[in-house]
Amino acid sequence: MTPTDTNTTQPLHSKPLHPHPLRPVLVLHGGGGPATVAGLARHLSETGADVIAPVHPGWDGTPRPDWCTGIDDLALAYLHLLQDRDLHDVLVVGSSLGGWIAAEMAVRDTEQRITGLVLINAVGVHVDSEPIADFFALDPRAAAEHSWHDPDRFYADPATLPADELARRQANMTTMRALAGDPYMHDPKLLRRLGRVRQPALLVWGESDRIVTPAYGAAYADAFADGHLELVPKAGHLPHVEQPEATFALIDEHARRTSSRHPAGRGE
Repeated sequence: MTPTDTNTTQPLHSKPLHPHPLRPVLVLHGGGGPATVAGLARHLSETGADVIAPVHPGWDGTPRPDWCTGIDDLALAYLHLLQDRDLHDVLVVGSSLGGWIAAEMAVRDTEQRITGLVLINAVGVHVDSEPIADFFALDPRAAAEHSWHDPDRFYADPATLPADELARRQANMTTMRALAGDPYMHDPKLLRRLGRVRQPALLVWGESDRIVTPAYGAAYADAFADGHLELVPKAGHLPHVEQPEATFALIDEHARRTSSRHPAGRGE
């Protein structure tokens, strides 16, 4: 069984014929669910990528099979997805928990199907001096204050949400706690393993994030053999939502630089 996939064989939008196959881009959402990366996936598709934007098992009402008990299981499932489709030169873009999945994929990618990584305010590693905020302990207003540069713009009072939307959010948090809550939001072994990852890794960070701080992002980037941190001003935990133009520009350049299909990319 593979994760629920919103794009099985075709790009998200129809595009003119290209002289070369489209580059596969795997977009992995965070704890908030697939809606948090919908705009990012749409943008990447419009730039000419073959976007695969799955829904993780257990999110948004999808079933979570018995074998799926941790982030490592999701990482292996998505690597199997790349293998099953015989995809190469894959760019993996992950937000928050999705960035953690992307990093776990990279350390296990023995076939080198992945050629580039983008981690957006990712969790997944332990940094002694920069602990990850305990999101589960925050009330909704405090969660907004930690997550957004402009919390007043994005805060939604749970009392005003429709019952089905509130239930969706609560179920997503339950799944996230089950998969990532022990140890909290990280793999104790991941940080030291990242030095073996040779794929170029771009870490895009909202500079106002209080869930995982820019200093946490800097330590994360430094752990990669080829890691680079870019800060996005006036953005928090989801810079692709709060400052999409600036975030998309950084990702587009990294996608161009790491692709073997682009004249100025790898191997050219």
